Amino acid sequence: MIEKKRSFLHDAWRLAKPYWSSEDRWWAWGLLVAVITLNLTSVYINVRFNMWNRDFFNAIQEYDWAAFKYQFVVFGVIAVSAIVVTVYQIYLQQMLQIRWRRWLTRRYLDLWLDERAYYRLQLEGSVTDNPDQRISDDLDRFTRSTIALTIGTSGFLNAGVTLVSFLGILWGLSGSAAIPLGPLGEVEIPGYMVWFALIYAVGGTWLTFKIGRPLVRLNFDQQRYEADFRFSMVRLRENTESVALYGGEGRERRNFIDRFGYVVGNFWNIMKRVKRLNWYTSGYTQVAIVFPYLVAAPRYFAKQISFGDLQQTADAFGQVQTSLSFIVNSYAEIAEWQSVVQRLSSFDRRARDIAAAARAAQPIEVTRGGGGLAVAALDVDLPDGRPLLRSITLAVAPGEFVLIAAPTGTGKSTLLRALAGIWPFGRGRVRIGEGRTLFVPQRPYLPLGSLRTALLYPEEDRAVAKERLEEVLREVGLGAFAGELDAVDNWAQRMSLGEQQRLAFARILLTEPAIVFLDEATSALDEKAETALYALLRRAPWRPSVVSVGHRSTLREFHDRVLPLAAAGREERALPAAG
Repeated sequence: MIEKKRSFLHDAWRLAKPYWSSEDRWWAWGLLVAVITLNLTSVYINVRFNMWNRDFFNAIQEYDWAAFKYQFVVFGVIAVSAIVVTVYQIYLQQMLQIRWRRWLTRRYLDLWLDERAYYRLQLEGSVTDNPDQRISDDLDRFTRSTIALTIGTSGFLNAGVTLVSFLGILWGLSGSAAIPLGPLGEVEIPGYMVWFALIYAVGGTWLTFKIGRPLVRLNFDQQRYEADFRFSMVRLRENTESVALYGGEGRERRNFIDRFGYVVGNFWNIMKRVKRLNWYTSGYTQVAIVFPYLVAAPRYFAKQISFGDLQQTADAFGQVQTSLSFIVNSYAEIAEWQSVVQRLSSFDRRARDIAAAARAAQPIEVTRGGGGLAVAALDVDLPDGRPLLRSITLAVAPGEFVLIAAPTGTGKSTLLRALAGIWPFGRGRVRIGEGRTLFVPQRPYLPLGSLRTALLYPEEDRAVAKERLEEVLREVGLGAFAGELDAVDNWAQRMSLGEQQRLAFARILLTEPAIVFLDEATSALDEKAETALYALLRRAPWRPSVVSVGHRSTLREFHDRVLPLAAAGREERALPAAG
């Protein structure tokens, strides 16, 4: 258990530490110092309230009208000070939180995108689930909970300073208590109320750990189930037309209900555990209200202390007991924070491991140089290690068009991923010629934004004349969209798959890559459109090398050679060059 706590605190520190030495460190430390100063001021105000309690109730006991009125003036000054401090303490905490979250979000986005870690994480499936949720939600929870639990108005720092400040007050007010020991007489215990507060808090903390420990795992699972449920609805939104054409509403609804069932089932378990915890903590808190009066009552009724002293003692005891009971009062939030730290730490470690592995020597060695494409002794495996393709050997000359033909499911698309250097499972050597390389998948990616952005992706800031963009749209058969270059829309939903594939060819014409890899890039087009698009590439003045993957027989006439994938490296069939 101790080792687990050390590991958790180490992970939390490792996640938090980089921000305080980052480029935003001056703001970070400045805000931290300001919040801590206000924290200390808040504790001092509480001490003043404690002293005011004594003077106010003594004035009541002594029927001192002038002192009674004066204490209301004192109360007004202390109350206004408390309000100002509280307002700015929360405001500056929120400022620190949003700056910290902004910095962490940028850092984790870089980590997610570095060396295509997002792609490798997707290949792993459930090993690191919902990285988007970890970046969007967990970072918010992490910064908010870390600040609240450490320097917040009820955080650890406040509890520690309050404890130190009120221990002296309570020790001085407690006096001594004689504890009878039977035949052995009795023993005097100085500051006995401090010891009562300590025993009460330590016992309460131990029971809180016993009752609330399962909440850490339950909160971890709840965040995962919530993210899975949200992701399933995003998937429907991205594929509305396909679902509508299939009439798949019933199946989607069952999927939503099933995933939400995990959310509800796990939340029920959280509710039951929190109910047990609340039974205990509520009783603990209620008893704490009267406990100091019970302990201090003998001295009051013995007329050793005044009514004001009794109130000051009870208040000081409450402050000490609350400070010592920090874990009891904050356990639910601590459990949630711990689950967030676990999720972020596992994501952080896995993404870094992936980036480090990608920067190391790769089993599939991809180099740049010369012209065209050369593949030697390339083996491609599935993620679980099973062989998919073996001994792929391929040579494509500059300006040559080669078709890799095979039935669906043979591994054609995976082969292109290996050539692109993003498929990590396998071994062999790939040499890609110098110049730009463009990989065009069956379903092109269209980012949110304007049509101009979609055309120039991923270099949307590249300056290209409007006339050139309109010309390219007309060349690929999208002339109807030429007047909407600056229109912002969800183009992936507005355009049909065939129109999206035409747009992908427009990107090729704008990019002028030396090598183009086409993965079923015309599968949604008719033969006439397919012929027109390939003709554009055949006539391209920069003479690109083209490697196409597909199984449609109509593709053969556009290529110089056909390479049957099942006989890769052993059987090539030359075709007449397409005109």
